[in-house]
Amino acid sequence: MKEESENKYIAYFYGTCQPNPGGTAAYGAVIYKDDELVCECPGIYRPEPGHERETSSNLAEYLGFVATVEWFIEQGLFEADITVRGDSKLVIEQMFGNWKIKEGTYVPLAKKARVRVARLKNSRGEWIPRDQNEVADRLCQAALERAGVNAKLKKSEKAVEVRTPANDNVRDGSKLSAKAVKAG
Repeated sequence: MKEESENKYIAYFYGTCQPNPGGTAAYGAVIYKDDELVCECPGIYRPEPGHERETSSNLAEYLGFVATVEWFIEQGLFEADITVRGDSKLVIEQMFGNWKIKEGTYVPLAKKARVRVARLKNSRGEWIPRDQNEVADRLCQAALERAGVNAKLKKSEKAVEVRTPANDNVRDGSKLSAKAVKAG
């Protein structure tokens, strides 16, 4: 059996808000262990009453990022070799690079995400073009479709089945959870 540090995990996250800002925010995340799918997590963000219009694509991207980080924490994979990929330059640079967290609806979640990702000792982030982030993107788009939002799916893409219910009241990201596809 492989040691935890020998396993290689690659996580992808995506988020969008339709319309942006102030619309329905959705996210998708997928995690692979040694090229085998172990987790997928789509969801819709439901703000607390009175904050319904405080959504943005940046917030949605952070929700997808936090879903991946929370899965690793829940699994106790603090020393695992983890690469987190996303097409949000903002999230990748703020979490793994040199960009500061400045202002916006995403700031409280970004600050919590930074603390959480620091617990993953061998994690790194990689920015990727959106066309290399198709699975997480499709999970996100499917979540929007299920929520009744007219998402912009490409005609050549099929929506994937959403396997988890929307996460309710995750304003601070504390109630995000990922659906394990197969126990690692």
